[in-house]
Amino acid sequence: MTMPGEKEKLKDFLDDTFKTMDAVLADQHPELAQREVGLVHYVGYGIVRVSGLPNIRAEEIVLFPKNVQGLVFNIDPEEIGVILLGASEHLNSGSEVRRTGRILDVPVGESLIGRVVDAIGRPLDNQGEIRAAKRLPVEREAPPVMARDPVTVPLQTGVKVIDALIPIGRGQRELIVGDRQTGKTAIALDTIINQWDKNVICIYCAIGKKSSDVAKVIADLKQHNAMKYTIVVAAVGEDPPGLQFIAPYAATSMGEYFMSKGQDVLVVYDDLTYHARAYREMSLLLRRPPGREAFPGDIFYIHSRLLERSTHLRKEHGGGSLTALPIVETEAQDISAYIPTNLISITDGQIYLSPRLFQKGILPPVDVGKSVSRVGGKAQLPAYRAVAGDLRISYSQFEELETFSRFGTRLDEATRRVLERGWRVREILKQLQYKPIRVAEQIASLLAITGGSLDSIPIGRVGEAETALREMTIVQNADLCGRIESGDKLTPDDRKTLLDTACKATETMREETSHAND
Repeated sequence: MTMPGEKEKLKDFLDDTFKTMDAVLADQHPELAQREVGLVHYVGYGIVRVSGLPNIRAEEIVLFPKNVQGLVFNIDPEEIGVILLGASEHLNSGSEVRRTGRILDVPVGESLIGRVVDAIGRPLDNQGEIRAAKRLPVEREAPPVMARDPVTVPLQTGVKVIDALIPIGRGQRELIVGDRQTGKTAIALDTIINQWDKNVICIYCAIGKKSSDVAKVIADLKQHNAMKYTIVVAAVGEDPPGLQFIAPYAATSMGEYFMSKGQDVLVVYDDLTYHARAYREMSLLLRRPPGREAFPGDIFYIHSRLLERSTHLRKEHGGGSLTALPIVETEAQDISAYIPTNLISITDGQIYLSPRLFQKGILPPVDVGKSVSRVGGKAQLPAYRAVAGDLRISYSQFEELETFSRFGTRLDEATRRVLERGWRVREILKQLQYKPIRVAEQIASLLAITGGSLDSIPIGRVGEAETALREMTIVQNADLCGRIESGDKLTPDDRKTLLDTACKATETMREETSHAND
């Protein structure tokens, strides 16, 4: 039984509720809205064909049941081809599909740094929701020519053979090409690890790789504290081909946010061979006409429109840079295959990794003769130009001479000296993975080998001698090291100082060698 006081309280509560509802509904003006709904009439692996959306636009996002997204790919008179960005298990013929009226975009911003996300920006690392600064379209136009600056600032990889002979600049596109299991990802990871004090935001984009391989890469980055400045975008082999296709474009949009703010960005695409295969798979399923090797006719365009977004912007346009390190896999060392030659013609040079060198234990197995940087010395510190200016040509000549010397047993003294120097240069250029080397230490090593300080050291002990001279250089010439890394030219006195340090560091080894010969 309700007491009189309770009745009054209930009446007051209902009055307040109705007033609140009236206030809320006063601003509501319901209108009839037209919504286009289509029907699915074919479901394939990663693709769907739908009908009944007469006003659909290219590259528009559509929604299927269970909030599965799709990207409009083909618009034909009778049907629409859609690539799925999610699982297709819940879709069947007759399912509804709705327009969204928006194009595909991804979250961007500082909150992504240190995170692992998929191709549309959803977190994969169980670290909670990502609070994005804004969202940017996945497909964006490349900066116009007049907004670009020349590539002049070096991007140090920490790998001696690359920094000295095949230099990379900020804003450059340098292709890493080689057979499987030759160390392509290792070079990219070493480059990311070397940016720990360079104020460079790194983005590692895994396309079509095994989940275990991606997990190992993430573990290596965490072990070397590189995730503090790195974003990982993963579209693994188990994902639909649509996610693998958009992954590199999404990673580039994430990098362009930082580039527009004046920061330097490094993006690794690992690798574009799987990207091309995913695009071929979708195109064939959607009945696009095949061309060479069954790839669609626009396979060149999908990579060129991606890599053209990498550049160095002028100051009035932000002044940032986006450096691309695309990776492509060859088969049986066929560097002239369809996809590799396409990418070689788009990029500003290539680093070729040779299986022959890999089998000999020459790591990293960079084939200097087949590798090139079209930016070259313009993006190299002056000290490198002074020390390694002629090293590339002389090393290539040594490799040819080494090949011919196998046919003869008697060599003249000049040829023997060239071979002895070349073998020692090869030993100097060897380097362990996850051990990037500072610029000053690289200069000291290269100057010691080109200056003849290591000529009397046995080839088997060149690595040991190099370690000793690098340690002594850092300890005894700290000021000189700082000037080299800040971009100062190497003076004759500086060269003499470094050569004297090399002689002191290797003095004991030379004496031991002399006694052994006696």
